[in-house]
Amino acid sequence: MKIDKLAGERFKERPSDCVIDSHALMVRGGYMKGVANGIYSSYMPLRRITKKIENIIREEMDAIDGQEVQFPVVMPASLWNESGRYESIGSELCRFKDRNDVPLVLGMTHEEAAVQLVRESANSYTKYPFMIYQVQTKFRDEGRPRAGLIRVREFTMKDAYSFHTSQEDLEKYYAICYDAYNKIFARCGIPEVVTVKSDSGMMGGSISHEYMLLTPVGEDSIAICSECDYRANMEAAESIVENVCEGEDKPLELVYTPDIHTIEEICDFLKTPVIESCKAVVYQKNMTDEYVIVFIRGDLDVNETKLTNYLREEVHPGEIVDGCGLYAGFIGPVGMDREKFTVVFDKSLEGTHNLSCGANQPEHHYTGLCISRDVGEVEYVDVAKIAEGGICPSCGKHSISISRGIEVGNIFQLGTKYTKSMGMQYLDKNGELQYPIMGCYGIGVGRLAASVCEAHHDDYGPIWPMSIAPWHVEICCLRVTDEECKSVADKLYDTMMADRMEVLYDDRDIRPGAMFADSDLLGIPVKVVVSPKNLKDGMCEICTRDKEIDKQMVPVDMVVDYVKNIIAERLAQGK
Repeated sequence: MKIDKLAGERFKERPSDCVIDSHALMVRGGYMKGVANGIYSSYMPLRRITKKIENIIREEMDAIDGQEVQFPVVMPASLWNESGRYESIGSELCRFKDRNDVPLVLGMTHEEAAVQLVRESANSYTKYPFMIYQVQTKFRDEGRPRAGLIRVREFTMKDAYSFHTSQEDLEKYYAICYDAYNKIFARCGIPEVVTVKSDSGMMGGSISHEYMLLTPVGEDSIAICSECDYRANMEAAESIVENVCEGEDKPLELVYTPDIHTIEEICDFLKTPVIESCKAVVYQKNMTDEYVIVFIRGDLDVNETKLTNYLREEVHPGEIVDGCGLYAGFIGPVGMDREKFTVVFDKSLEGTHNLSCGANQPEHHYTGLCISRDVGEVEYVDVAKIAEGGICPSCGKHSISISRGIEVGNIFQLGTKYTKSMGMQYLDKNGELQYPIMGCYGIGVGRLAASVCEAHHDDYGPIWPMSIAPWHVEICCLRVTDEECKSVADKLYDTMMADRMEVLYDDRDIRPGAMFADSDLLGIPVKVVVSPKNLKDGMCEICTRDKEIDKQMVPVDMVVDYVKNIIAERLAQGK
């Protein structure tokens, strides 16, 4: 391929709407172009990268007995009604009707389609276990697309679904997929990816893991223990607190607190630490707008994912209106009407006493709150965010730190959530009907490409590993007007092409600085520089994008073999 024929352009200025480096570099480098919010077209360099990623994924999925299939992008709403997700999933699911007024959806995930494909044929225990997978376009109407390919609305994803006759068999295969994913990420150039315990969310199931690339620009928060191997997404991490009740119980007293609304203000007013307060956080259920009041220790925050999972309903921040029976800034558990409102008590309040809280009347708070005495028997549930320096749920030490990460893959043990709801059954050895148990395994292809770029780049452009680089080698002819220089470069290009090497050739009549700037943006692992100066000694200059080889002079007749050896070594080493 000659670069002057390559569609797209490369430019120096960083786009103002690119918040992370990988997004900026892939736009500047002519990899992609925005079409709409969270929707992109890909130029040839990115297509070559993603195709290589897809091939790596296919090889590893085939190696664990995966069967490639393809599900439709458009599915009937009736299929999603079978699983119950047509109504339960919010606005992320794109719903529409065809010309015959038949309700349809754009696939954002394909559990329903997977069950529909095999539920009639997989009717005997002799056909289990098995796994099917696809690499397919999906559409998820994200509310906040951002960071280029990291969070988009239209994307390509590999999703796989395994079917089993026992939990033991699922766990065995889950471990096999777990290892296969580690191989995929290592082969794609990011072996530093870590696994974390995660929340299953809309997918359902009881056990799930996410594969995270730790980076400050990541959109997910991850709780990591420095003393053991505990790692979990904050959405799933258990929050453990220690409450020490010192001194005797104080009486509940009503205190006049004018013009005070926040936890910080009331604690300053009372001269008490925030840890000795009970705050109220108000939400409303999405379906009914019913108020949900969460009482939690004043120094902690509500984990909305945990709250949603507990309620089994999605919620949004509450809007307190006149006449609703709530007074913003003065809401408390004493006298709260638990018939009128859904009231949730976080575990951080268990075993506490002598707390401050709202008094459910304007400009008043209580002090001396003891929930067991003043409220009565309540159920405590964990709906708090784990905090920096918090207690590790595994080893029990105050050793939790919070890092950021990009989710590049996930795996779920789904159980029978979909097979039961969609009536998929098989006959077991005893001739009895059973529901298959499912696993689900996903990788976002474009997000993985962007993550590799985010992990491996410098100020000048991406540093692609050989395994997924758009081309393996680039030839730069520094003076096309010089007959010998152009002839040598042309011959190297023709020889490499004849040898079926992946080569990009830059023979434009431009300044060397501009040529090298474009080369850096394309991030090709090996560069061969042909110049009149070096040809006087019968040499070409070879260097690598990662600077491991820097300006190595190689005789012209040895260049092709030298480059072949670099490519072979790096592919073997996974670089």
